Amino acid sequence: MKSKKVIISCAVTGSVHTPSMSPYLPVTPQQIASDAIAAAQAGAAILHLHARDPENGRPSADPAVFMQFLPVIKQACGAVINITTGGSSLMTLDDRLAAALRAEPEMCSLNMGSMNFGLYPALDRPRTWQHEWEPQLLEATRGTIFKNTFSDMEAILKRLGEGCSTRFEFECYDVGHLYTLAHFRDRGLISGTLFIQFVFGVLGGIGADPDNLAHMRRIADKLFGDDYRFSVLAAGRQQMPMTTMAATMGGHVRVGLEDSLYDGRELARSNADQVRRIVRILDELSLEPATPDEARAMLGLKGADRVAF
Repeated sequence: MKSKKVIISCAVTGSVHTPSMSPYLPVTPQQIASDAIAAAQAGAAILHLHARDPENGRPSADPAVFMQFLPVIKQACGAVINITTGGSSLMTLDDRLAAALRAEPEMCSLNMGSMNFGLYPALDRPRTWQHEWEPQLLEATRGTIFKNTFSDMEAILKRLGEGCSTRFEFECYDVGHLYTLAHFRDRGLISGTLFIQFVFGVLGGIGADPDNLAHMRRIADKLFGDDYRFSVLAAGRQQMPMTTMAATMGGHVRVGLEDSLYDGRELARSNADQVRRIVRILDELSLEPATPDEARAMLGLKGADRVAF
């Protein structure tokens, strides 16, 4: 579906980047809340959230950590809160679901397939690590698989979708993931308008190339007709070019420090920096950011009054 209103998602902090890669990446619950609220004020309608251990910055699945910032964000802004079910490739499925089952949010991410998720090339760039776990986590991605089996995805759809009325941002890292999504829809485990996040530029997934975006869009049209909305995220320096292309194609966009640490050629000092940049780009394209309530209406969300935080 094409729209002149563009949903801006902001991935505030995540397991993709580690604290040593940028001094501006929010780590503590207070930092995550502050950065998320500022991103919403800058124009983000959806906030995609991971958590970190406030003591050492390590990716955390602890619901108690999430609950230190989720209510703060909800009380300060009207943005849709979207909790990860991805976490990291080193977490179990129960770990990855714990916070979302506790919070019962309007949205969660759902990765549509197992894949190699290669972060280890970051070790080739010299830097001083703050914590011992950081290079270890990156190296571990050389020999581990980000597991999202059919049974894993079924469990997430049933426990969160059916059990909590949570809707999903379906993260598709390659064309095959679109066919998996169609499989679950055809089985009746998914209903309503789909919100599909095309993910580009992660080693092990589809490359950040305009031809690949056009192909993903073409296959999604073939599988889902008009009954879906798509958004684009791209890792690293391809973030703004690929999201801009998505907006010109009638899609939606995701920015944020989880996916890229930069604002132009400089390190972004906050998530709000990237949100403001994409807002300016949309304005030049005669497009307008959707408000949180407009995003809720477009995606058929249950509303912030029905979450558990």
